[in-house]
Amino acid sequence: MIKMNINLASIGMEKGRQYETIITTKNEDGTYNAAPIGVICAGEDKIINRIFKGSHTLENIIREREFIVNITHDPELFTVSLLGNLPQSYFDDDCSLKCGDAYFKCNVISLTEAVKQSDPVKKKGEGIVIKSKAIDIVIKKPTKAMNRGFGYVIETLVNLTRFDLVDDAKKEEYITQFKEANRVVLKVGTKEDIKAMREIKKELKRKGYDL
Repeated sequence: MIKMNINLASIGMEKGRQYETIITTKNEDGTYNAAPIGVICAGEDKIINRIFKGSHTLENIIREREFIVNITHDPELFTVSLLGNLPQSYFDDDCSLKCGDAYFKCNVISLTEAVKQSDPVKKKGEGIVIKSKAIDIVIKKPTKAMNRGFGYVIETLVNLTRFDLVDDAKKEEYITQFKEANRVVLKVGTKEDIKAMREIKKELKRKGYDL
């Protein structure tokens, strides 16, 4: 386990990119809560995330003014923390996840009301944008924060390998999936993910599709 100076690049986070994490917070009764939440790297030691009103995580962050961002690639942790809460035995004494690869503690800098009329998930997309500063980082083993753009690249490549083997209806389905994947990658993906999608787009254009 390594404690080090705060630089989120040490866990593969690039400024301006979004990463999938599990945020852990302390409940009012002293127990711990976990929830999968995306965070945007805003600098060497700064992050931004947006959480919808009504969530326990947001309530805890507003009250405590601090939280833990856990880095893991374990699908079970993401699933269980979304569908219900993780058992308290999964948490360490400092509120971090015992089985995470790394984590960093954040103090809240600012809380800003944020409403997006286009959000499909809540009426008017009512939420809070939280800007925070990482004050401590612990790396248990070499790791990189997960960016879901890479998964979209792989799925798109799988479709591309089958493109010339399927009928026209399936081709159109693949094109629709590509457009959605490309939208997500442009929004959250790394420079490498975006470059890969650009190459795939060129190949699809070469096949005669207007993208």
